[in-house]
Amino acid sequence: MTGDHADKALARHRLVTEKRRAAATIAAFMTPSHFSPNALVISVVSHGHGLAVRSLLYQLAALAQGGAGPVRRVVLTLNVPEPEPPPPHGGWPFVLQTICNARPVGFGANHNRALAGATEAFVCVLNPDVELAASDPFGPLAAAAALPGVGCAYPVQRDAQGRPQDSERALPTPGALWRRRALRQRESQVDWVNAACLVLPQPVWQALKGFDEAYFMYCEDVDLCLRLRLAGLALVRAPAQVVHAGQRASHRRWAHLQWHVRSLLRLWCSPVYRQARQLLRAPAQGTDNIGPS
Repeated sequence: MTGDHADKALARHRLVTEKRRAAATIAAFMTPSHFSPNALVISVVSHGHGLAVRSLLYQLAALAQGGAGPVRRVVLTLNVPEPEPPPPHGGWPFVLQTICNARPVGFGANHNRALAGATEAFVCVLNPDVELAASDPFGPLAAAAALPGVGCAYPVQRDAQGRPQDSERALPTPGALWRRRALRQRESQVDWVNAACLVLPQPVWQALKGFDEAYFMYCEDVDLCLRLRLAGLALVRAPAQVVHAGQRASHRRWAHLQWHVRSLLRLWCSPVYRQARQLLRAPAQGTDNIGPS
């Protein structure tokens, strides 16, 4: 065996060992005593989304009337000062907890704090600009997330006109971004999904310690999905739909574009990204995907 081949074999061995270690850590958390069966907690972070947040909470309340659906608790984080949404007639049909930040913090930090210590079976990260379809998406999402080997379930995202949104993405290599942005090519594989609406088993979220707070904004969802995939867990599209037509602020604001570029550079320099790239190149995989999807 040549030195080059030996180095590659050693790298593959280290990747397999790390993957098994991550899977064992997650498995250690998967005990029924840690959570209430079938319950789900939702984290929503508002950055001055007052009317949109009120509409979303009222939609959640309508779906949860009479104890229907899995939603038991909603944590609303007000990242900037704004009035709290008034309850609907008859009150909230779930526990609503509001966190008012003294100063704004990042996307990942807000959701990590909101979901810290969760005892529900499932946790959900939900954007404030999401609108819920006529049917409850959280039952199918929780059911999909409960399947063996699943690390995260997500719905189909559509815009207000019913057109599917590009929430499923390939690993954001420089080449993939060029094909997507400059050549307008559609994604051919699913290595990560955006965090507009994600449902994870609470033990998985706990084992991964949520989002990496080193990312202030952008790429937190990429990093989370890659860590799930490297642990051998699948991303599963559930038979559910939500409306999400939010535009990326990085397309319109210079500060957000700077954050986006910084986050991409951080991602490309991270061990998680390097391991994902190596697994993509590994001939034993036989596909262009990191793992099951």
